[in-house]
Amino acid sequence: MNDNQPAYDQPDTAFDVEALMAEPRLITEDGVEARVANIAEPVLNDLGYRLVRVKMLNQHGPTLQIMIERPDGTVTVNDCEAASLEVSPALDVDDPISGAYSLEMSSPGIDRPLVRRSDFDRWQGHIAKVEASRLIDGRKRFKGKISTLDGDEMVLSHEDGGEAKLNITELSDAKLVLTDELIRDALRRDKALREANEAPDGTFDDIVEIEPDGDIETED
Repeated sequence: MNDNQPAYDQPDTAFDVEALMAEPRLITEDGVEARVANIAEPVLNDLGYRLVRVKMLNQHGPTLQIMIERPDGTVTVNDCEAASLEVSPALDVDDPISGAYSLEMSSPGIDRPLVRRSDFDRWQGHIAKVEASRLIDGRKRFKGKISTLDGDEMVLSHEDGGEAKLNITELSDAKLVLTDELIRDALRRDKALREANEAPDGTFDDIVEIEPDGDIETED
């Protein structure tokens, strides 16, 4: 392997943890979600997790969803519990959200948000929906297969043979589209990583929810 090869271009089970932990997010939040991210991210990094996304939801009342992952892209329910127990007190101290809410700590899931360059690189060949921060050829929303990524320049290929050339630093949102191929690839990667790390099953879609009274509930 070339010594200059980026960490995220390495084989699925080989990662430069330090480089991946230092990799910045290209797609970030604003408003109250940004304030939460600024509080949560240093805490998560100290625990060895990367912040993926912060989002306020309205499901059974106000819910603060924080997606996390390990540098290799995995996360278990135990990881979510550990992160919740550290992030929750930090949020209580700084109190960025007015009113009661539930804290939900979860994995990015299979149809995950793409927020770092390594995400786009790792999931080349799969379909994504993206939104640009400015008009490109008269539109902001695009959908297609991530066919190439050269530096920050990405090409999305459409089913009709067309393509869109986008700069990933100019995206305001990006997410994988759930397909059978994506599910198979995600499960294959998950299995390989679990075997390499001797980790238990259940990497994907683990959720830990902390209710306003501090009780922890878990869902698989």
